[in-house]
Amino acid sequence: MHEEDRLDLELHRRLGSGDRAAFEDLYRRYAPPAYALALRVTGQDALAQEVVHDSFLALWRTPEAYDAARGPFRTFFLSLVHHRAVDAVRREERLRKRAERASNLEPRTGEDVADEIVEDAYLVERRREIREALQTLPPDQRRVVELAYFGGYTQARIAEELGIPVGTVKTRTLAAMRKLRRALYRED
Repeated sequence: MHEEDRLDLELHRRLGSGDRAAFEDLYRRYAPPAYALALRVTGQDALAQEVVHDSFLALWRTPEAYDAARGPFRTFFLSLVHHRAVDAVRREERLRKRAERASNLEPRTGEDVADEIVEDAYLVERRREIREALQTLPPDQRRVVELAYFGGYTQARIAEELGIPVGTVKTRTLAAMRKLRRALYRED
């Protein structure tokens, strides 16, 4: 293991216990390459800064998301930055398209204006179906799904929160997802 990787591991360990100095050291080490990567992906200074800020904030909030067994910290963190940058570009594109549609006061050609209303109605109905399907799950499976999908918890954090092994979290998640799939995609 390289000396840089050892230092990263030590800083990450300290970060896990809430050490602000360790966070600041990681920031000094990784802010420049993170910004360069985010700028390369987004092409916008402000958006790149936002991506880097959000990435460091995510690291501060959930340092346990990094698993040293899966590779170096540098790879993990820059991958996190890259994914957030791609998401930011996609979000900006959706917002741009929405603004274009909103500013276009001419009638849409080739588009049925009722499509959006129908889609909204479908989403309301689908959300109701999902809530009902969640209620049919056993409480232990429902809790794992709620923490993962609504709480944004990692499997490791769910295991810690519930005091169960990560393998149990994975088993409950898989079982719950299979039951939900059957409930939501039953053949009519």
